[in-house]
Amino acid sequence: MKKLNNILWGIVLIAVGVIGALSAFNLTHIDIFFNGWWTLFIIVPCSIGLITDHDKVGNLIGLIIGVLTLLCVRDILSFDMLLKLAIPVVVIIIGVKMIMGAVFGNKSAEIIKNMKENGKILRSGNAMFSSNYMNFNGEVFEGVELNAVFGGMKCDLTNAIIQMDCAINASAIFGGIDIIVPANVNVKVNSNSIFGGVNDKKHNNSKENAHTLYVNATCMFGGVEIK
Repeated sequence: MKKLNNILWGIVLIAVGVIGALSAFNLTHIDIFFNGWWTLFIIVPCSIGLITDHDKVGNLIGLIIGVLTLLCVRDILSFDMLLKLAIPVVVIIIGVKMIMGAVFGNKSAEIIKNMKENGKILRSGNAMFSSNYMNFNGEVFEGVELNAVFGGMKCDLTNAIIQMDCAINASAIFGGIDIIVPANVNVKVNSNSIFGGVNDKKHNNSKENAHTLYVNATCMFGGVEIK
């Protein structure tokens, strides 16, 4: 996914450079500094993020806001109309995401549900206006719930004993959560984010890994980083 992200950004930069060179030789009249060009700093990253990132909802919301803002700057829509459209559209997208999650579920919720039904202890870590550090050195790890509200949370699984697929429910509200995962475990992310997101680019999955860590992340003005 990281390679695809670099390829897409490379294509964008080449296109901008080619357009600039053609304009310098008067071979084209495309003005890259058109009225509202700055909205591309919202539109382009969110468009690429829809393809490369796990956080589809956040990128889709950003893309819609960027496009509507461009239309307002170009006097196709008014900013009053932008405010009237943006909020309902965001609410609809979040609602659809919640319904999809409830109908189809996700692997992390299934694992944690099974843990509770089998009477296993589900540890939880909380950081509210503070910081917290959890490690599972020498422990058999199956799942944990992490919450950071105006605080920072760190979960270290480097020396945990992972014998099966496992799960983490992570919620970052105006806060940040770092999850350190051993190299012999794959990571799959399900993200519900608004002005936040999940970054797992520092962890590489491998077909040789026997087990998978499923991360279900909810981020609002916060982030989850998987290392």
